[in-house]
Amino acid sequence: FMTWVQVDLDGRGVATITVDHPPINLVTIEVFFELAVEIERLASDQSVRAVVVRSANPEWFLAHFDVEAIRQFPREQPIPTEIGPYDQMCETLRTMPKPTIAVIAGRVGGGGSELALACDMRFATPEAIFSQPEVAVGIIPGAGGTVRLPRLVGRSRALEVVLGCDDIDAVTAERWGWVNRVLPAEEIDAFVDRLAGRIASFPAHAVAAAKASVVRSEVGVEADLVAESIAFNATLASDETHDRMQRFLVAGGQTPEGERRLGQLVGEL
Repeated sequence: FMTWVQVDLDGRGVATITVDHPPINLVTIEVFFELAVEIERLASDQSVRAVVVRSANPEWFLAHFDVEAIRQFPREQPIPTEIGPYDQMCETLRTMPKPTIAVIAGRVGGGGSELALACDMRFATPEAIFSQPEVAVGIIPGAGGTVRLPRLVGRSRALEVVLGCDDIDAVTAERWGWVNRVLPAEEIDAFVDRLAGRIASFPAHAVAAAKASVVRSEVGVEADLVAESIAFNATLASDETHDRMQRFLVAGGQTPEGERRLGQLVGEL
C-alpha cells in the first residue's frame, strides 16, 4: 500500500498534512481517500489544535482532480440531495473547531484549488499560480469552486476565473482576497508555523467558538454545494465533455510539461 499523504503532529498540537504524489500531486481517487480519512481524523482529535496542509513538491500544491477518473464517472447519476464525499472533506476543513491553513507553493487548480478554498486561510509564494480550468473541458468546478470563490473574491472576479479558465498569478490572487498573503518562499513556512503555533497556544474552546461564529456568517453553503453537484453531474452527460477530456489528456494534460502551461493548454482545446 503506497501512501501519498503524511501527517506530522508536533508538541504544540499543530498537525501538518503533506501531500507527496509525484510528479504533479494529482488528486487521484486514492489520494482523495487518504486525504479524507486524515482530515476527518484530525477534526475529531482533541490533541490537534491547528491543521496545516502543504505539498512536498514546490512546483505543485495539488494540480487538480484526476480527469481520467472523472471520465469514468457514470454519465447518468441520481440527483444528489446531500453533499458528496469530496465536498464533505472540504466542509470538514471549513467547519472543524480548529484553524485550517493551506500553504501554496507552485500551481494549484481544479479540485486542488477547491480544497485550498475550503481552508480557513491560504498563504502563497510569489510563484504560486491558481486556476479553475473545468469549463474548458466541458464540466464545471464540482467541489465548491463556484460556491466558495465568489464568497471570497466577488461575483465578477469569480466569473473571470471560472469562465476564463486561465492562470491567475499569486499577486493578483492576493489583491482579490483569494489568498491572505503572498510571502517569499524562504519565509512562508516560518510565518505559517508561527501563526499556527500561536493560535494553538490559545484556549481551544475560545478558538472553536470564534471560528464557529465566523463560519455562521457564510450562509447557504451546503445547499449551494448540492446545487453545484447537480449542475456538475449534468455536464458529464455531454459527448462534447468526454471529447474535450480526451483531447485534454492527449494534449499533455496531467503531465508536468502540459500542466506547467495549463491555462494555455486548455485554451487550445
